[in-house]
Amino acid sequence: MNLRRLSSVSLGHLAIDVLSSSVAMILTVLAVPFDLSNSQIGVGVMIYQLVGSLTQPFFGVLADRIGGRWLGAAGLAWTAAFYWAATFATNYPMLLLLMSLAALGSAAFHPQGAMNASEAGRGRSSSSTAIFFLLGQIGLAAGPALAGVLLEGSGLAGVRILAGASLPLVFLMALWLHRPADFAAHQTRSVSRGQQRSQTVTGRSVFVAFVLVVGLRATAQSGYYGLLPKFLADQGYAPSDYGLMVGIFSLTLAIGTLGGGILGDRMSQRTLLIWASLLATPFTVWMLYSSGWAFTVAAALGGLLIGAPHSILVVMAQNLLPKRQGLASGAVLGFMFAAGALGTGLGGKAADFVGLPLVMLVMGLLPLGAGFSAIFLARDVVSRQGVTSALKVATDEH
Repeated sequence: MNLRRLSSVSLGHLAIDVLSSSVAMILTVLAVPFDLSNSQIGVGVMIYQLVGSLTQPFFGVLADRIGGRWLGAAGLAWTAAFYWAATFATNYPMLLLLMSLAALGSAAFHPQGAMNASEAGRGRSSSSTAIFFLLGQIGLAAGPALAGVLLEGSGLAGVRILAGASLPLVFLMALWLHRPADFAAHQTRSVSRGQQRSQTVTGRSVFVAFVLVVGLRATAQSGYYGLLPKFLADQGYAPSDYGLMVGIFSLTLAIGTLGGGILGDRMSQRTLLIWASLLATPFTVWMLYSSGWAFTVAAALGGLLIGAPHSILVVMAQNLLPKRQGLASGAVLGFMFAAGALGTGLGGKAADFVGLPLVMLVMGLLPLGAGFSAIFLARDVVSRQGVTSALKVATDEH
């Protein structure tokens, strides 16, 4: 692997997700001086997530044109700068504007990060992409904890410290991403070595199946992140208890992301998608009706299996558009984040009418739908090597 390219974008991913996961913490601290309601805090988080997700395809196209060096470094610097500026906001609308602008940096970073991580794998793109996302998951987990300590000790100045700490990684990316990723060369290397087993998918039915797999899995993951704490609190658990319980799920999900990426370079990615999703369902449901050691086992196995497909889905999307890796990365990541945010929001609204237990049960069953949808990825599928060979023959004939 190209370790400099991979480590620079992965560490940048860690830093930018530390900042992104601190949005709710900042809004909570400002709730008293700005007299914010719970709804306003929720809207602020939702706007940040939607701006950061829906603009990713645009930045993906930009990454295809200019490469990832400056876009990655600029994205992290942009987010850090607007986080710093947001601490000086004097009212809620100004805060929303600054945080929305900060989200654009995150949107710019992720597509180029995913495509550079994939290229850095040099034939092991699923593994290298999994490492990239593992660092992001660590950032998402560590962000609220770091922000909480700094906010408690230094107030809003703690957010400025957090933003400033990311600046060395801006220079690291600018230095180590010394040239744009050459995806055409990477594709040739991978095919000639026989190491690339991912598939280029064609056909409308397969595309619909892929969208369903991505959307259902993302909604289940985001729904458990966003609604499981309230579900457990309603059962009488203390914050320290349900924080640890949700933490088990989050930690093993990150481990599953790495493990799934490594396995994706060694076995059929479609098979892994099907079985990881189908087998996750009993454990995501079991979590809702268990406690103690049983919950720990269910949460650990559910997290591992829910996390396994993440990097594989991104690599599959890149193989859908082998010459537009930035667009593919931005589109699939943006759709993941948007589907998760909207699914969680709709789930919260539905819980007011039908009850949170029923909503959580539906969330727990969504991986089953993703697994059955993945079965249809078998249709109209040809290998990248086959496509490359056909193109070569057609070129030679002309």
